[in-house]
Amino acid sequence: MIRFIRVTKEYASGAAIEDVSLDIGKGEFVFLTGHSGSGKTTTLKLIHLSERPTDGEVRVAGFSSIRTTPRDLWKLRRKVGLVFQDFRLLPGRTAMENVGFALEVTGSPPKAITPKAQRLLSQVGLASKSERPVEQLSGGERQRVAIARALATEPLVLLADEPTGNLDERATRGVMDLIWEINALGMAVVMATHDLELVRRYASARVMELDQGRLVYDSSGVDRAVTHTT
Repeated sequence: MIRFIRVTKEYASGAAIEDVSLDIGKGEFVFLTGHSGSGKTTTLKLIHLSERPTDGEVRVAGFSSIRTTPRDLWKLRRKVGLVFQDFRLLPGRTAMENVGFALEVTGSPPKAITPKAQRLLSQVGLASKSERPVEQLSGGERQRVAIARALATEPLVLLADEPTGNLDERATRGVMDLIWEINALGMAVVMATHDLELVRRYASARVMELDQGRLVYDSSGVDRAVTHTT
């Protein structure tokens, strides 16, 4: 599903990711851990192909960082959902309108937008608050709207960048349980977090640790040597 083949990503300030190889299978739940600046967010951007490697190759759901043209990126983006720490919802809009907008821009038929948005909000436990402006929702509820929006294209992979970083303990538990349930339905999840207590709570998940741009730990304990076959 996701493969890094000796991937390096350099910026003017230096290498954010250096010679990383990894392989994440369909339906896996992976915590990506490491200190601030270790390369977690860059790794997610590389999976999303919003950043391209300086060296090496990233493969995601049949797409390659080498062969995929900017014109074809929208096809990949339909298969990869994104959730952020700061929600990034449309201000002044309702939960329904936020999810509906995502459906609209990804080409859903107009008649299908409202019923599908309602189903997505029901899936994340917000059916009764679909018409509330997002400013009237709690932090945990806003993150649930963001997750519903990320699911709009029925992606194969959900990327979550510190999705509980701005939430209290109760909201964190609710959001994590939701993401865990989504993963149980077969969607691969890669979640960047610095919260080791959270990682310990979901002990059956795979854990990868980055340190100064290098992959230094993989809890799978499986030989995942990367080959150059598709």
